[in-house]
Amino acid sequence: MSRYDRTHETLRSAALELFAARGYDATTTAAVAERAGVSEMTLFRHFASKEALLLEDAFDPAVAAAVRARPPQEHPMRAAAEGIRAVWRQLPEDQVESVRERVRIIADAKGLHGAIERNSRATVEALVGALCERGTARTEARVAASAVVAGLSVALLDWAGGGGKTEAVAPGAAGLRDVLDRALDALGGR
Repeated sequence: MSRYDRTHETLRSAALELFAARGYDATTTAAVAERAGVSEMTLFRHFASKEALLLEDAFDPAVAAAVRARPPQEHPMRAAAEGIRAVWRQLPEDQVESVRERVRIIADAKGLHGAIERNSRATVEALVGALCERGTARTEARVAASAVVAGLSVALLDWAGGGGKTEAVAPGAAGLRDVLDRALDALGGR
């Protein structure tokens, strides 16, 4: 891992710790930089904004590649659902709790509500591009991508405890896989 990558991860970890302890809205970028042992200027070299510390999504390129690799005759909703499933199944067990904590913080932070939608747009666009490359018409690709992202958002918020969860969900990777599989089954028409 390069020095840049180590600093990036140190900043993300420091932010997650502080956001969990103090809340997103009460935590400053100066406090995150101090916790990480770097300057605030260094923080902004790694993350364009405070919200990017939580919302920057490393999954989008992998998901788009997985969707492009789906069989060409597969329905766009199924291709999007199965591409996402393939990527999420590769998530290491030690990262699952971090994902849950990030989603919980996002759900609780009033200051992030508009940012969540902006971040979802980037994921939708990545999926639209992948679906169009497979030959799907742009409007159909946008509908499928938007539906899948909205459905997954609901499932992830429920799993993290921020969406008015009504049923028990096991913690850890098994719980995440179960929640995602059920959501992706519904979205993909299984």
